[in-house]
Amino acid sequence: MQHILEVHQLRKYFATQKAVDDVSFNIEQGAIFGMLGPNGAGKTTLLRMITGIFFPDSGSITFEGKKFDPINDIVRIGYMPEERGLYKKMKIGEQALYLARLKGLSKAEAMEKIKFWFQRLEMESWWNKKVQDLSKGMSQKLQFVTTVLHEPKLIILDEPFSGLDPVNANLIKDEIFRLAKNGSTIIFSTHRMEQVEEICDHIILINKGNKILDGSVKNVKQEFKENLFQVGFEKKPDAISSNPVFEVTGEKGEALILKIHEGYKPHDVLQLLLARSYEIISFNEILPSLNDIFIRLVEGTPMAREFQHVQTSH
Repeated sequence: MQHILEVHQLRKYFATQKAVDDVSFNIEQGAIFGMLGPNGAGKTTLLRMITGIFFPDSGSITFEGKKFDPINDIVRIGYMPEERGLYKKMKIGEQALYLARLKGLSKAEAMEKIKFWFQRLEMESWWNKKVQDLSKGMSQKLQFVTTVLHEPKLIILDEPFSGLDPVNANLIKDEIFRLAKNGSTIIFSTHRMEQVEEICDHIILINKGNKILDGSVKNVKQEFKENLFQVGFEKKPDAISSNPVFEVTGEKGEALILKIHEGYKPHDVLQLLLARSYEIISFNEILPSLNDIFIRLVEGTPMAREFQHVQTSH
């Protein structure tokens, strides 16, 4: 499938501090792409380079097969930053119209799309309210609408569910799926792993300015699995004698958690248990959550960002 975005060896320094260090990745057209990392990892700096707010100190960005041109390409990108940029004294309808016109829409086009989105996200009664009168969750919905209403090819969402209650979070989640299905590509940046598991096709993990993981959610979970299985029994055994095939590491209700030893396979476990006349009602592999993987990879590194010093010649 064609790549809508190719990022090659991006670096960004602030004075003599490394914020992003030699990061490369590709994003396929129509993908929902997760950019993960602890707070201060370098995610926002990376997003600001992809949107042309910052220029990289070295490396390249290719957008839709051509060298990224911030001035002309930005109209095909929608960016919802973590720090929200809305005019507090302005009425909501006027603000949505103003931002849509900035993205190149005519007044008639903008009004049509605003009405569509306000109706879709149950915001029709908000038109004459001021931003300062909105709750955080309501502001979030407005910011989402102003990010996507010009139908950008690439949509970048930085912590989009922050401040949303579960009902509105599901509403936005459904819209993300719908936009991707209709051909938009989504970059979803967050430190909330459970949201990524539900939404993303592909992820990268950034820590201390470096990319430390890159792959599909499915492949990443396979890569970090630990040969753990949950076995459900009609009647849970009081004890299973030691054997070369597996060890019992825990229990859950009428199920036992087993770790298969190296060199053995799941069918070896089943053969051994059935030979001992245990009645098995379920047998499931336990894959690690992205949260488990995230903790394993960043454990021991400072969660609050400590910039790495750049070597300077004297």
